[in-house]
Amino acid sequence: MVKRISMSLPRKLLHDFDEALQDRGYNSRSKGIRDAIKDYMLRYKWMHEIEGKHIGILTILYDPSSTGVLERLTDIEHEHRENVYAVIKVPADNKNQIRVIAMNGEAKQIRNLTENLMQLPGVEHVKLTSTSAGGE
Repeated sequence: MVKRISMSLPRKLLHDFDEALQDRGYNSRSKGIRDAIKDYMLRYKWMHEIEGKHIGILTILYDPSSTGVLERLTDIEHEHRENVYAVIKVPADNKNQIRVIAMNGEAKQIRNLTENLMQLPGVEHVKLTSTSAGGE
């Protein structure tokens, strides 16, 4: 069964998405959205199934002028200081900055840190790359 939905998107995001769909040969925006949601769900499930010790890199794209975002980023990093080993901040463009966090710890801790950052207003994108830290 197919369910019809309605959604609102910023004009530029929709334009960029349509261009990507055309470039990849999609005949329908709906098919592209379905595939994007499937990809999101695969990454979500992967993130919730990992266990054990992991090392990871979090890449965060954010708008530093957004009210409180810098303070909240710093607070969350301090709350997870046992997992955070290094933080690098670099300008991305005229509006945004990139923050890269190197971390190590139990998968659940890394997942919590990642999800806390994803929810912050002013954070545009968060990408987690991790791998098992190996056995003992």
